[in-house]
Amino acid sequence: MTIYLLKRLLIGIATLVVASLVVFLMLEVVPGDPARLMLGMNASDAQVELLREQMGLNQPLILRYLDWARGLLSLDFGRSYTYSVPVIDLIKERLVVSFPLAVIALTLSTLIAIPVGLFAAARRGKAGDTAAMAVAQVGVAMPNFWFALLLVYVFAVWLRLVPAGGFPGWSNGAWPALKALILPALALALPQAAILARVTRSALIEVLNEDYIRTARAKGMPMRAVLWRHALRNAMIPVLTIMGLQFAFLLAGTIIIENVFYLPGLGRLVFQAITQRDLIVVESVVMLLVAAVVIVNLIVDLSYAVVDPRLRARQ
Repeated sequence: MTIYLLKRLLIGIATLVVASLVVFLMLEVVPGDPARLMLGMNASDAQVELLREQMGLNQPLILRYLDWARGLLSLDFGRSYTYSVPVIDLIKERLVVSFPLAVIALTLSTLIAIPVGLFAAARRGKAGDTAAMAVAQVGVAMPNFWFALLLVYVFAVWLRLVPAGGFPGWSNGAWPALKALILPALALALPQAAILARVTRSALIEVLNEDYIRTARAKGMPMRAVLWRHALRNAMIPVLTIMGLQFAFLLAGTIIIENVFYLPGLGRLVFQAITQRDLIVVESVVMLLVAAVVIVNLIVDLSYAVVDPRLRARQ
Protein backbone atom coordinates (compact mmCIF):
# COMPACT_ATOMS: atom_id res chain seq x y z
CA MET A 1 0.00 0.00 0.00
CA THR A 2 2.93 2.35 0.70
CA ILE A 3 4.32 1.84 -2.80
CA TYR A 4 0.85 2.25 -4.27
CA LEU A 5 0.35 5.48 -2.33
CA LEU A 6 3.73 6.83 -3.49
CA LYS A 7 2.84 6.04 -7.10
CA ARG A 8 -0.46 7.88 -6.78
CA LEU A 9 1.30 10.88 -5.17
CA LEU A 10 3.83 11.04 -8.02
CA ILE A 11 1.04 10.87 -10.58
CA GLY A 12 -0.80 13.65 -8.74
CA ILE A 13 2.31 15.87 -8.68
CA ALA A 14 2.92 15.29 -12.39
CA THR A 15 -0.72 16.14 -13.07
CA LEU A 16 -0.38 19.42 -11.18
CA VAL A 17 2.78 20.38 -13.09
CA VAL A 18 1.24 19.66 -16.49
CA ALA A 19 -2.01 21.39 -15.52
CA SER A 20 -0.14 24.50 -14.37
CA LEU A 21 1.63 24.74 -17.74
CA VAL A 22 -1.60 24.26 -19.68
CA VAL A 23 -3.56 26.77 -17.58
CA PHE A 24 -0.82 29.41 -17.71
CA LEU A 25 -0.22 29.12 -21.47
CA MET A 26 -3.91 29.02 -22.39
CA LEU A 27 -4.73 32.14 -20.39
CA GLU A 28 -1.73 33.97 -21.81
CA VAL A 29 -3.14 33.71 -25.34
CA VAL A 30 -6.51 35.17 -24.28
CA PRO A 31 -6.89 38.55 -26.03
CA GLY A 32 -6.94 41.72 -23.99
CA ASP A 33 -4.49 43.64 -21.81
CA PRO A 34 -5.12 43.47 -18.03
CA ALA A 35 -3.35 46.81 -17.53
CA ARG A 36 -5.54 48.49 -20.14
CA LEU A 37 -8.68 47.04 -18.58
CA MET A 38 -7.68 48.22 -15.11
CA LEU A 39 -6.90 51.79 -16.21
CA GLY A 40 -9.73 52.12 -18.70
CA MET A 41 -9.74 52.83 -22.39
CA ASN A 42 -8.96 56.54 -21.84
CA ALA A 43 -5.58 55.87 -20.22
CA SER A 44 -2.47 56.88 -22.12
CA ASP A 45 0.01 54.37 -23.50
CA ALA A 46 2.63 55.59 -21.01
CA GLN A 47 0.32 54.91 -18.05
CA VAL A 48 -0.52 51.46 -19.39
CA GLU A 49 3.15 50.67 -19.95
CA LEU A 50 4.05 51.79 -16.42
CA LEU A 51 1.35 49.58 -14.92
CA ARG A 52 2.45 46.62 -17.05
CA GLU A 53 5.97 47.08 -15.67
CA GLN A 54 4.69 47.20 -12.09
CA MET A 55 2.61 44.07 -12.63
CA GLY A 56 5.52 42.21 -14.20
CA LEU A 57 3.68 41.70 -17.48
CA ASN A 58 6.72 42.78 -19.52
CA GLN A 59 8.88 39.94 -18.21
CA PRO A 60 9.62 36.95 -20.46
CA LEU A 61 6.94 34.28 -20.41
CA ILE A 62 9.12 31.64 -18.75
CA LEU A 63 10.07 33.99 -15.89
CA ARG A 64 6.44 34.90 -15.31
CA TYR A 65 5.50 31.21 -15.16
CA LEU A 66 8.31 30.38 -12.73
CA ASP A 67 7.38 33.31 -10.46
CA TRP A 68 3.75 32.23 -10.51
CA ALA A 69 4.58 28.55 -9.86
CA ARG A 70 6.90 29.53 -7.00
CA GLY A 71 4.08 31.55 -5.48
CA LEU A 72 1.68 28.61 -5.78
CA LEU A 73 4.03 26.42 -3.74
CA SER A 74 4.07 28.98 -0.93
CA LEU A 75 0.33 29.80 -1.27
CA ASP A 76 1.29 33.31 -2.38
CA PHE A 77 -0.97 33.69 -5.40
CA GLY A 78 -0.18 37.37 -5.92
CA ARG A 79 -2.57 40.31 -5.96
CA SER A 80 -5.77 40.58 -7.92
CA TYR A 81 -5.62 43.06 -10.81
CA THR A 82 -9.24 44.08 -10.24
CA TYR A 83 -9.68 44.02 -6.47
CA SER A 84 -6.09 45.00 -5.52
CA VAL A 85 -6.08 42.49 -2.66
CA PRO A 86 -4.18 39.19 -2.24
CA VAL A 87 -5.78 36.42 -4.28
CA ILE A 88 -5.57 34.04 -1.33
CA ASP A 89 -7.87 36.36 0.64
CA LEU A 90 -10.44 36.29 -2.19
CA ILE A 91 -10.26 32.50 -2.31
CA LYS A 92 -10.72 32.17 1.46
CA GLU A 93 -13.79 34.44 1.35
CA ARG A 94 -15.41 32.40 -1.42
CA LEU A 95 -14.31 28.95 -0.24
CA VAL A 96 -16.32 29.23 2.99
CA VAL A 97 -19.39 29.29 0.73
CA SER A 98 -18.43 26.84 -2.02
CA PHE A 99 -16.97 24.09 0.16
CA PRO A 100 -19.96 23.71 2.54
CA LEU A 101 -22.29 23.98 -0.47
CA ALA A 102 -20.45 21.13 -2.23
CA VAL A 103 -20.40 18.95 0.90
CA ILE A 104 -24.13 19.46 1.57
CA ALA A 105 -25.03 18.84 -2.07
CA LEU A 106 -22.94 15.64 -2.25
CA THR A 107 -24.44 14.41 1.03
CA LEU A 108 -27.98 15.01 -0.21
CA SER A 109 -27.16 13.40 -3.55
CA THR A 110 -25.79 10.27 -1.86
CA LEU A 111 -28.69 9.99 0.59
CA ILE A 112 -31.13 10.13 -2.33
CA ALA A 113 -29.24 8.06 -4.89
CA ILE A 114 -28.12 5.00 -2.90
CA PRO A 115 -31.62 4.00 -1.66
CA VAL A 116 -33.11 4.65 -5.11
CA GLY A 117 -30.40 2.53 -6.75
CA LEU A 118 -30.98 -0.27 -4.25
CA PHE A 119 -34.72 -0.08 -4.75
CA ALA A 120 -34.42 -0.25 -8.54
CA ALA A 121 -31.84 -3.05 -8.55
CA ALA A 122 -33.95 -5.19 -6.19
CA ARG A 123 -36.92 -4.81 -8.55
CA ARG A 124 -35.08 -5.13 -11.84
CA GLY A 125 -37.49 -5.19 -14.77
CA LYS A 126 -40.54 -4.52 -12.61
CA ALA A 127 -42.74 -1.46 -12.37
CA GLY A 128 -40.78 0.03 -9.44
CA ASP A 129 -37.51 -0.21 -11.36
CA THR A 130 -39.04 1.36 -14.46
CA ALA A 131 -40.60 4.22 -12.49
CA ALA A 132 -37.41 4.94 -10.53
CA MET A 133 -35.23 5.00 -13.66
CA ALA A 134 -37.77 7.15 -15.52
CA VAL A 135 -37.61 9.73 -12.74
CA ALA A 136 -33.81 9.49 -12.75
CA GLN A 137 -33.77 10.04 -16.52
CA VAL A 138 -35.82 13.19 -16.06
CA GLY A 139 -33.38 14.34 -13.39
CA VAL A 140 -30.43 13.78 -15.72
CA ALA A 141 -32.11 15.63 -18.57
CA MET A 142 -33.26 18.67 -16.59
CA PRO A 143 -30.64 21.41 -16.02
CA ASN A 144 -29.90 22.31 -12.42
CA PHE A 145 -30.84 25.96 -12.90
CA TRP A 146 -34.40 24.84 -13.79
CA PHE A 147 -34.56 22.94 -10.52
CA ALA A 148 -33.19 26.04 -8.80
CA LEU A 149 -35.92 28.30 -10.17
CA LEU A 150 -38.61 25.74 -9.30
CA LEU A 151 -37.30 25.38 -5.75
CA VAL A 152 -37.18 29.15 -5.31
CA TYR A 153 -40.78 29.49 -6.43
CA VAL A 154 -42.09 26.71 -4.19
CA PHE A 155 -40.07 27.08 -0.98
CA ALA A 156 -39.08 30.76 -1.01
CA VAL A 157 -41.88 32.58 -2.86
CA TRP A 158 -44.90 30.38 -2.14
CA LEU A 159 -44.16 28.70 1.22
CA ARG A 160 -41.67 31.34 2.45
CA LEU A 161 -39.66 28.74 4.36
CA VAL A 162 -36.17 29.77 3.24
CA PRO A 163 -34.61 32.86 1.63
CA ALA A 164 -34.65 33.10 -2.16
CA GLY A 165 -31.00 34.12 -2.40
CA GLY A 166 -28.02 35.81 -0.84
CA PHE A 167 -25.68 34.61 1.88
CA PRO A 168 -25.67 36.24 5.34
CA GLY A 169 -22.25 34.87 6.28
CA TRP A 170 -21.23 32.43 9.00
CA SER A 171 -20.60 35.28 11.43
CA ASN A 172 -24.37 35.80 11.68
CA GLY A 173 -24.90 32.26 12.92
CA ALA A 174 -24.72 28.75 11.48
CA TRP A 175 -28.46 28.29 11.00
CA PRO A 176 -29.08 31.41 8.82
CA ALA A 177 -26.07 30.46 6.69
CA LEU A 178 -27.25 26.85 6.32
CA LYS A 179 -30.77 28.03 5.43
CA ALA A 180 -29.27 30.10 2.61
CA LEU A 181 -27.46 27.02 1.28
CA ILE A 182 -30.34 24.52 1.47
CA LEU A 183 -32.03 25.41 -1.83
CA PRO A 184 -28.81 25.77 -3.86
CA ALA A 185 -27.52 22.48 -2.44
CA LEU A 186 -30.79 20.73 -3.31
CA ALA A 187 -30.75 22.20 -6.83
CA LEU A 188 -27.22 20.86 -7.31
CA ALA A 189 -27.95 17.52 -5.64
CA LEU A 190 -31.01 16.43 -7.64
CA PRO A 191 -29.34 16.04 -11.07
CA GLN A 192 -26.27 14.46 -9.46
CA ALA A 193 -28.48 12.08 -7.49
CA ALA A 194 -30.15 10.99 -10.73
CA ILE A 195 -26.77 10.12 -12.26
CA LEU A 196 -25.55 8.37 -9.12
CA ALA A 197 -28.76 6.35 -8.80
CA ARG A 198 -28.38 4.99 -12.34
CA VAL A 199 -24.73 4.08 -11.70
CA THR A 200 -25.64 2.43 -8.38
CA ARG A 201 -28.38 0.39 -10.01
CA SER A 202 -26.09 -0.80 -12.83
CA ALA A 203 -23.29 -1.76 -10.44
CA LEU A 204 -25.69 -3.61 -8.14
CA ILE A 205 -27.29 -5.55 -10.98
CA GLU A 206 -23.85 -6.72 -12.09
CA VAL A 207 -22.96 -7.82 -8.55
CA LEU A 208 -26.33 -9.55 -8.02
CA ASN A 209 -25.46 -11.95 -10.85
CA GLU A 210 -22.38 -13.24 -8.97
CA ASP A 211 -22.27 -16.78 -7.60
CA TYR A 212 -21.85 -15.75 -3.95
CA ILE A 213 -25.06 -13.71 -4.15
CA ARG A 214 -26.97 -16.70 -5.51
CA THR A 215 -25.46 -18.84 -2.74
CA ALA A 216 -26.57 -16.37 -0.05
CA ARG A 217 -30.09 -16.31 -1.50
CA ALA A 218 -30.15 -20.12 -1.72
CA LYS A 219 -29.31 -20.30 2.01
CA GLY A 220 -32.43 -18.26 2.74
CA MET A 221 -30.89 -14.86 3.40
CA PRO A 222 -33.49 -12.09 2.88
CA MET A 223 -33.04 -9.90 -0.20
CA ARG A 224 -32.66 -6.78 1.93
CA ALA A 225 -29.77 -8.34 3.86
CA VAL A 226 -28.14 -9.52 0.63
CA LEU A 227 -28.34 -6.03 -0.83
CA TRP A 228 -27.00 -4.14 2.18
CA ARG A 229 -24.52 -6.71 3.55
CA HIS A 230 -23.00 -8.18 0.38
CA ALA A 231 -24.06 -6.49 -2.85
CA LEU A 232 -23.72 -2.81 -1.97
CA ARG A 233 -20.16 -2.99 -0.63
CA ASN A 234 -18.94 -4.88 -3.70
CA ALA A 235 -20.71 -2.43 -6.00
CA MET A 236 -19.20 0.67 -4.38
CA ILE A 237 -16.13 1.09 -6.60
CA PRO A 238 -17.94 2.69 -9.59
CA VAL A 239 -20.18 4.57 -7.14
CA LEU A 240 -17.16 6.03 -5.32
CA THR A 241 -15.61 7.01 -8.66
CA ILE A 242 -18.70 8.99 -9.65
CA MET A 243 -18.93 10.57 -6.19
CA GLY A 244 -15.34 11.78 -6.46
CA LEU A 245 -16.00 13.35 -9.86
CA GLN A 246 -19.23 14.89 -8.59
CA PHE A 247 -17.53 16.54 -5.62
CA ALA A 248 -14.98 18.18 -7.91
CA PHE A 249 -17.81 19.41 -10.14
CA LEU A 250 -19.84 20.68 -7.19
CA LEU A 251 -16.84 22.61 -5.89
CA ALA A 252 -16.17 24.44 -9.16
CA GLY A 253 -19.03 23.93 -11.59
CA THR A 254 -21.66 25.95 -9.74
CA ILE A 255 -21.43 29.24 -11.64
CA ILE A 256 -25.06 29.22 -12.78
CA ILE A 257 -26.45 28.16 -9.40
CA GLU A 258 -24.37 30.76 -7.59
CA ASN A 259 -25.72 33.43 -9.92
CA VAL A 260 -29.31 32.23 -9.51
CA PHE A 261 -29.03 32.38 -5.71
CA TYR A 262 -26.58 35.29 -5.65
CA LEU A 263 -23.97 33.33 -3.67
CA PRO A 264 -20.40 34.67 -3.37
CA GLY A 265 -18.69 31.37 -4.22
CA LEU A 266 -15.66 30.25 -6.21
CA GLY A 267 -17.61 29.73 -9.42
CA ARG A 268 -18.90 33.29 -9.37
CA LEU A 269 -15.40 34.57 -8.58
CA VAL A 270 -13.95 32.79 -11.61
CA PHE A 271 -16.76 34.08 -13.85
CA GLN A 272 -16.17 37.67 -12.73
CA ALA A 273 -12.40 37.32 -13.08
CA ILE A 274 -12.75 36.02 -16.64
CA THR A 275 -15.00 38.90 -17.69
CA GLN A 276 -12.55 41.38 -16.13
CA ARG A 277 -9.51 39.48 -17.45
CA ASP A 278 -8.08 39.18 -13.96
CA LEU A 279 -5.73 36.42 -15.07
CA ILE A 280 -3.96 35.94 -11.76
CA VAL A 281 -7.27 35.13 -10.06
CA VAL A 282 -8.37 32.74 -12.81
CA GLU A 283 -5.03 30.92 -12.85
CA SER A 284 -4.90 30.58 -9.08
CA VAL A 285 -8.48 29.37 -8.63
CA VAL A 286 -8.20 26.88 -11.49
CA MET A 287 -5.01 25.44 -10.02
CA LEU A 288 -6.64 25.23 -6.61
CA LEU A 289 -9.50 23.27 -8.16
CA VAL A 290 -7.07 20.99 -10.03
CA ALA A 291 -5.34 20.29 -6.71
CA ALA A 292 -8.73 19.53 -5.14
CA VAL A 293 -9.51 17.06 -7.95
CA VAL A 294 -6.13 15.34 -7.49
CA ILE A 295 -6.66 15.06 -3.71
CA VAL A 296 -10.22 13.75 -4.10
CA ASN A 297 -9.08 11.18 -6.66
CA LEU A 298 -6.33 10.05 -4.29
CA ILE A 299 -8.86 9.64 -1.48
CA VAL A 300 -11.17 7.70 -3.82
CA ASP A 301 -8.30 5.41 -4.88
CA LEU A 302 -7.48 4.69 -1.23
CA SER A 303 -11.14 4.08 -0.45
CA TYR A 304 -11.19 1.31 -3.10
CA ALA A 305 -8.90 -0.75 -0.89
CA VAL A 306 -11.15 -0.10 2.11
CA VAL A 307 -14.37 -1.29 0.48
CA ASP A 308 -12.72 -4.15 -1.44
CA PRO A 309 -10.02 -6.06 0.52
CA ARG A 310 -9.10 -7.97 -2.64
CA LEU A 311 -7.63 -4.80 -4.12
CA ARG A 312 -5.63 -4.17 -0.94
CA ALA A 313 -4.17 -7.69 -1.08
CA ARG A 314 -3.40 -7.31 -4.79
CA GLN A 315 -1.52 -4.03 -4.19
